[in-house]
Amino acid sequence: MTINHAGALKKEYFISYMKLLMNAFGCSVEEAKDRTFERLFRLRESEMGKETYTQFLLAYRDLLNHSND
Repeated sequence: MTINHAGALKKEYFISYMKLLMNAFGCSVEEAKDRTFERLFRLRESEMGKETYTQFLLAYRDLLNHSND
């Protein structure tokens, strides 16, 4: 997935990205979150900006809430 650095990434982007990781690696939501944080944020909350990090956390919470459905 290509990242455009012109603006903040949205929650929907992270949901799609983490679902892709979960399908590709057969991993849990928590593992997908960790892999995303490592790959895209290089383990630093400030790597992609505060708004993008907030959207990432919202996506993670959404996936957690829907994983129990």
